[in-house]
Amino acid sequence: MNDMVCQGCGVLLQSKNPKDLGYIPSSSLEKDSPLCKRCFRLKHYNEIQDVEIRDDDFLRMISSIRNTKSLVVHLIDIFDVHGTMIQSLPGIVGDNPIILVGNKMDLLPKSTNERKLIQWLKASAKEAGLSVVDVLLISSEKGHGFQVLGEKIDALRKKRDVYIVGATNVGKSTFINRLIKQSTGYSNVITTSYFPGTTLGFIEIPLDDQSSFIDTPGIINKNQMSHYVSAEDLKIITPRKEIKPRVYQLNSGQTLFFGGLARLDFLKGEKQSFVCYFSNELQIHRTKLENADKLYDNHAGDLLSPPDQQSMDQLPPLQESKFHVGEGKTDIVFPGLGWVSTDSQNIAIAAHSPKGVTVTKRNALI
Repeated sequence: MNDMVCQGCGVLLQSKNPKDLGYIPSSSLEKDSPLCKRCFRLKHYNEIQDVEIRDDDFLRMISSIRNTKSLVVHLIDIFDVHGTMIQSLPGIVGDNPIILVGNKMDLLPKSTNERKLIQWLKASAKEAGLSVVDVLLISSEKGHGFQVLGEKIDALRKKRDVYIVGATNVGKSTFINRLIKQSTGYSNVITTSYFPGTTLGFIEIPLDDQSSFIDTPGIINKNQMSHYVSAEDLKIITPRKEIKPRVYQLNSGQTLFFGGLARLDFLKGEKQSFVCYFSNELQIHRTKLENADKLYDNHAGDLLSPPDQQSMDQLPPLQESKFHVGEGKTDIVFPGLGWVSTDSQNIAIAAHSPKGVTVTKRNALI
């Protein structure tokens, strides 16, 4: 098609990929004022939908934030902290203050100590190079924590714009729609009158005569498992309810498979407890290490499921990462999938994940 732009946000229109910025069904291109899918949903349904954008494009697009005087709300997924924390954010936002907001709090066990979790998130942000003015915990799905968040935003923004930034799959669309309702008291605050004047890739929702909430596209992090599995498998591995930890007593020489998407080998050490935090729908299979390779080769996609066939066709081969765990409670993290926690001392383990999905070790979240 000839180069055409969305009359709402100015983005270049395309009809190839519904997940990319500027998507419009080809049947809508002949309209007098064509709108991308995102702007169409905003105009007609008062609904903000997230879109995905590549890292380089994201950095170029929102680098203008550093030249503003604004407040930045960085939304992360508590279930996938390191996969959704944007480490390049300080260079983007400049001196503007950042509130770090941990979403999906409702997925963690009710016994989770929120005060300790907030301290853990502050330490993780500092380690990632993020200087944040506060850390808050919320659930976009349940609405938990939004009153406190709204009060904190009002106290810090000082009539300035508020930019909402986050990676894909953190629940940003649900978050900003609920935040708008919380801040204004209305469900249908997004109307046609607010629509003109949005900038490329941004959507502005007025808060008062001087300032707006500004939604930015979700950045793609290819280190997450979600980018390598089918839509059906994504439903299985994405938690929807409170996680029920599953505990396995392992001897050295045993393996845990997480579906057929990843595995953990206990290589050396005394008998230990391994606590698994994954979607309740994801099957975990225990076997002997000596049988693990053969089991995977013969049963990935059936006994070890997911992946389904669509995921099998696009899933990179598994790669091994070895870890030594000394003293202290430790998590072995599979980005976008879950983690395994152990309070072991002096053990050796190996983690297997699709190439590109890098497994990491961290101080225990819970």
